[in-house]
Amino acid sequence: MVQKFGRPRLLIVGCGDVGMRLLPLLRGRFRVFAVTSSAERRAELRAAGAIPIVANLDQPESLQRLARLAPYVVHLAPPQPSGALDLRTRRLTAILPDGARLVYVSTSGVYGDCQGQLIDETRPVAPHNARATRRVDAERVLRAWARRAQGRLAIVRAPGIYASGRLPLERLAKGTPALRDADDVHTNHIHADDLARIAALALFRALPGRVYNAVDDSHMKMAEYFDAVADAFGMARPPRLARAELAREVSPVLLSFMSESRRLRNDRIKRELGVRLAYPEVRPALARMALVK
Repeated sequence: MVQKFGRPRLLIVGCGDVGMRLLPLLRGRFRVFAVTSSAERRAELRAAGAIPIVANLDQPESLQRLARLAPYVVHLAPPQPSGALDLRTRRLTAILPDGARLVYVSTSGVYGDCQGQLIDETRPVAPHNARATRRVDAERVLRAWARRAQGRLAIVRAPGIYASGRLPLERLAKGTPALRDADDVHTNHIHADDLARIAALALFRALPGRVYNAVDDSHMKMAEYFDAVADAFGMARPPRLARAELAREVSPVLLSFMSESRRLRNDRIKRELGVRLAYPEVRPALARMALVK
């Protein structure tokens, strides 16, 4: 589906924080349509240069206005919060045009626990929780759509996203404990601005069906990250506990995040997409944020 006149159409599904950062990168090249489930956000999206469309992936009847609307799509919407399947992505593929070019922002949680190993995109998926299982389902559904509809798909797997307003300051203020070093896990990070740039570049440069780890150059354990945020913002570092003790202090959901250890390689985004990270390391990025808080 190609526009005969004017700029081509692009649809952003799930235009939250990352989507808003993506808009300035694409609005000069595309006529951008942004999906929101909240009618109250229409003015905000218009001001950012998008044409808002109120629709909800949990309400199939609301999606008809999106049917075959745009030949370029960035899918940022998470799966619904329960179940093994991503029903939202299934509903989206039902209204995509044949031959569309789509970037899906998934999660690095699909790799599961890699016991701290340094891995790349060839690592088989092995989700350890329901959230990651739904993401794996979404990736499979989109691959099937791309084969069936001759679409061009890129999957961007993002780890922990941080930025001003996306830092664990409340957690630190509450004194929520972290794992002691002997029990701690390796974690990965990407600044929200860099994730938006990676998604934008993937629209044009990604190889068909390719997976990309959207991760920066830093390699940190989880408690190291909390310490770095605390130090940058003049807060107390979190207390450290053994895993058995921590399990009695935090929710099962939070504990699950502290049970998977992996380090991700980012060679592919640099080599194939030409990514130059604005925030290659977490600590200098935090220092910059603290100066403008």
